[in-house]
Amino acid sequence: MRRALTVLQGPRLLLRAPAASMQAQVLDYHLRNQAFFAPWDPAYPADFFEAEGVAQRLAQGLTSFAEGRAYRFWLSLASAPERLIGSIHFSQVARGPFQNTLLGYSLDEQAQGQGLMNEGLRLAIAEMFSPRVQLHRIQAAVQPQNRPSLAVLRRLGFASQGLSPRYLFINGAWRDHEVFALLNPAWPDEQAP
Repeated sequence: MRRALTVLQGPRLLLRAPAASMQAQVLDYHLRNQAFFAPWDPAYPADFFEAEGVAQRLAQGLTSFAEGRAYRFWLSLASAPERLIGSIHFSQVARGPFQNTLLGYSLDEQAQGQGLMNEGLRLAIAEMFSPRVQLHRIQAAVQPQNRPSLAVLRRLGFASQGLSPRYLFINGAWRDHEVFALLNPAWPDEQAP
C-alpha cells in the first residue's frame, strides 16, 4: 500500500488530508459556496449539509486516504489555516496496468482568480507522481462552459482526450465534458507498474 503525505505546504497554501476536526470547517465551506458550485456539481446526498453527514464523509475520506484508494486534500491559506477555501480530490485510484486516478477540485468563490488552485494542484499532482504514491496518469473531466477550470488544466499541462457527450448528470440534465489527462513525466515507457 502506498501512502501520500497528509500535509502539503506551498508558498501560500496548506493542503491537509481529511480529519474529524474539520467537520465545522467543511460544512462552512460547502454552505457558503452552495450556489456557486451548483452549475458544476452533481446533486448532493440528502445529508450533505448536515453535521452528521459531513462527519461520516470525513471518516470515509480518512480511511480511503490511509488505504490509498482516494486522496482528498482540503485547502486553506497558510496564513489562515482555520478557514477552508478549496478541495482537491483524487478518486477511483486504479493500480495494476492502469495506475490512474480521477481528479476533481473546487475553490471558494471569494478565492477565484488568484492562482491558488494552480498552486494547490501543482503540490497535489507532485505528490501523486512522487515515489510515495507513484501514479502514471491523472484524468480530469470539465464542462466546456467552465472556462476557468479549463484554463487551470491547460496551464498545468493536461492534454485534451476529447469530448464525452452526456458524461455526468448535473443540475437537471446530462452534461457534456471534455476529458483531459496528465502523464507522470518521470515514468519511463518501459517501466512496468
